[in-house]
Amino acid sequence: MPNSPLHLSVREPNTSPVYKLIDRSPDPQRVAQYMHEFGARHGAELGQLCEDPQRLRWLEVIFSSSRFLSEELLRHPEWISNVVDLHRSFSLADYKQRLSAFLEQPASAGIIASDFIPLNLAMFRRRELLRIVLRDRLAIGTLSEVTGELSNLADAVLACALESVTADVEARHGIPILEDRPVEPARFAVLALGKLGGRELNYSSDVDLMFLCSGNGQTSGPNIITNKEFFKKVANRLTGVLSTYTAAGLCYRIDLRLRPEGSLGEVCHSLSAAKDYYSNRARDWELQMLIKARVAAGDEALGQTLLDFAEPLIYSTTLDFSTIESVSVTRERTAEKLARKRLNKSKLDVKLAPGGIRDVEFLVQCLQRLHGARETWVRHGGTLLALERLHDRDLLSTTEYSRLASAYEYFRRLEHLLQIEDDRQTHALPSNTLELERLARRMTEHGVPREAGLSAAAQLLNSLNRHLENVQSIYDRIVHAQRPMHYSPVQSQAPLQDVLPMPEERAGGDVSGDILRALAKPAPRLVSLLESRGIHRSERTLTAFLASLLRDPQQLQLLDSHPVLADWMVQLFELSPHLAEQLSRYPELLEEIRRAADHPAKRWAFEGLAAPLNDIGGLRRFYRREMFRIHVGSICIPEPVFPTLDSTSALAEFVIARAYRIALERGLAHARSHATIDKPFREPLNEMMVIALGRLGMREFDLASDADLLFIIPDNEVHRQRFWTRIAEHLIEILTTYTGDGTILSLDTRLRPNGREGMLVQTESKYVEYFSSGAEAWEGIAYMKARGVAGDTDRATAFLNELQQVDWRRYGQSGRSKHDLRQMRLRLQREQGKISPLKATAGGYYDADFLLMYLRLKGAGMFFKSLNTPERIDVVEKMGHLDRSDAAFLLQATTHFRALNHALRLVTGRAEERIPASLEQRAMIAELVQRWTGQRSSADDLDSDLLALQTKMRRVFDSVFTQ
Repeated sequence: MPNSPLHLSVREPNTSPVYKLIDRSPDPQRVAQYMHEFGARHGAELGQLCEDPQRLRWLEVIFSSSRFLSEELLRHPEWISNVVDLHRSFSLADYKQRLSAFLEQPASAGIIASDFIPLNLAMFRRRELLRIVLRDRLAIGTLSEVTGELSNLADAVLACALESVTADVEARHGIPILEDRPVEPARFAVLALGKLGGRELNYSSDVDLMFLCSGNGQTSGPNIITNKEFFKKVANRLTGVLSTYTAAGLCYRIDLRLRPEGSLGEVCHSLSAAKDYYSNRARDWELQMLIKARVAAGDEALGQTLLDFAEPLIYSTTLDFSTIESVSVTRERTAEKLARKRLNKSKLDVKLAPGGIRDVEFLVQCLQRLHGARETWVRHGGTLLALERLHDRDLLSTTEYSRLASAYEYFRRLEHLLQIEDDRQTHALPSNTLELERLARRMTEHGVPREAGLSAAAQLLNSLNRHLENVQSIYDRIVHAQRPMHYSPVQSQAPLQDVLPMPEERAGGDVSGDILRALAKPAPRLVSLLESRGIHRSERTLTAFLASLLRDPQQLQLLDSHPVLADWMVQLFELSPHLAEQLSRYPELLEEIRRAADHPAKRWAFEGLAAPLNDIGGLRRFYRREMFRIHVGSICIPEPVFPTLDSTSALAEFVIARAYRIALERGLAHARSHATIDKPFREPLNEMMVIALGRLGMREFDLASDADLLFIIPDNEVHRQRFWTRIAEHLIEILTTYTGDGTILSLDTRLRPNGREGMLVQTESKYVEYFSSGAEAWEGIAYMKARGVAGDTDRATAFLNELQQVDWRRYGQSGRSKHDLRQMRLRLQREQGKISPLKATAGGYYDADFLLMYLRLKGAGMFFKSLNTPERIDVVEKMGHLDRSDAAFLLQATTHFRALNHALRLVTGRAEERIPASLEQRAMIAELVQRWTGQRSSADDLDSDLLALQTKMRRVFDSVFTQ
């Protein structure tokens, strides 16, 4: 590739789009160099592309993303013009048809006219990768669609290669015949494992294969050989064809080491030999590998016979530790070996680093093997779909699912960018600072100049670090927590900070002088405000955001013309890294800050702001916008904490009701369209009730809260229980399905009668029966926080009143609840006090919550539709169960607890349960708490202030529960 500057052979007006694309490219120098070379070699084709802005844009995308595909386009300029159907995913049948047409082209098209050579397939693979990369980089295809297409492409190439080599061997040796069935030909199957088996292939993965034949015998001639020799020849030639280096690279690197006996075993096994091996001699990890196995080519029935035989061996029949331990030890020994091999620790491997791709896949397979015997739904080779199914069966919480899926998608997209550069199997971040910055710009929607504070590379490493830590935390919690006390894990790799190639960053201080000078002309009033007010913290992230706005004149003008908006924007960066990250990712959220600043006291009607009813993506964006706006008001007005939580609860309630309406309308339409004369669909007489418990039930829902939901139907709908269950499941899917923008809500449905083992949708009479005889005291009081949020909410209110009377008769009148509740509270303290000190330790929020629930239970004969914490305190005081001083203290303490918890969420973006050690984060939290409570505090005083409240809270708790 030449190093000369861009100089097209014809500088006519129709070439001007080229320069515009170069200016907007994340890598203008490289794109200019390739454009120059392309124009020099193919001037006419470039001229035609200038008349087609869409395809010219495709050319720029490839030039900026992939060296090896750029070189292919210099050799085959017609490939960019022949790209078709970017809007859809190609199936296996599509690729087989395209491969057949490709091989039938004349020699002038670059296809060698011979029966079969590896170059043909390698060229076809590269041509098809061009289209897949475009779908990927233009965000037309999802990650699952992209990896699915890569897998379909590999399957098509495998099938074509197998057909060719089989025909070649048969021409010499004849057809293999089974010895015990002389008229029946022997069969051959190719099983895919690993990424290809799970239909999650990378751009440059090893392809793990296993070969299987149906049985012994010999060929029909002319040169007779045994079936074993015949299929060995087929397997070896197939491997050679696919892995031979050509002028167009190789098709795939084939790895056969996962076959029975590994590299020491036969290259092809008979069905009976494979069954014997997996029954008697297979090691645990070899059974684990079969989770992803599927038939990729050859005789599908033969391959499926082995997989059906092995499936019961893969999944544990009991939920004991042995399976988890075995898988986890395997994972750690692998990591330890890889760590010893890694000589250059400055390169971070996104696949093998602690918390990386490998750990997500190990964790998923652990859970699949533990629960797959009972929950066959979770048996699936694809990691993302398996995660979704584990979550669907409540084997992962919504927060765990969201974090694991988000991390895995982030890792895989980063891995793809690394591999499409040179068609090379790599998972390591570049150590070169410039290359790392270039990679980072392709991972972010808005590129950031290196000299402007926090660079794109630093942002990438921060995001990567967060995802790795999230995965490690979940892995430790789910896997390591199940280990017996005597177990000592293998030491893992070096600490993350030792392997992350952190670029140099500008030291703290004011906003970069370079940025202020760049802003002086387009936004002079903004610069004046920044210089006069000063920036107290987060200068680098604010600088990076302002630098990105240099490319968005409209948003920059909005900030310059609205001083209150500008000031509030700076406050977000100073006090909430989470909201600042949201704003950096979606600069259009500046409009939400303006809406909050212009109308600080207004309560917005969500109905008029939400997307059309069936637009689920629009509903997700609406929820993100409104949650952001509410929290902006919380910080900048500032609004007291309980009104803020009331607003976020109303928002969550609205999206649940909207999701219910979408699910119901779709469910009814589906049921009506599938009704027949023999099986008519009976229209529902009543609607389902969707009831919220916990924080949403008491209108104290917050950022990163789980929404505890119940699904209840009237008794006259019991014969439509399956229908209503499908509606509930679709509602859950709408709210929790992971996308690139995350989920809408995290849901928890385990508070229904009999928990996870109980039916998702139950009747009113089942609830009354359960609470009349089977429920424990803590369940009774938990339901005192319940309220209807979707469906027939009026009926839900009446039903909850009835249920509360059952609770009152069973617990409130007898007085037996006091002892039960105190024991339950102390148990939570023992089990969770150390990991959740804000809630569960002695004197924590649970003390106030249990105290108020018990006092409410004593007066449960009086029904209230909903009560938040201040309202509960007011009610129990007016009932005479609290004196004035204790009521005043409870209001002060619970306000402080909720304010502290709310501040933690706004600072970290997570449901944290302890005060962080970071001085900067503590300073943010202290300022936020002071804004909401009016009580002066400092970063150093957070712990002592909390301890003083907790000490007094425990005294009040004891005064009620030990009388």
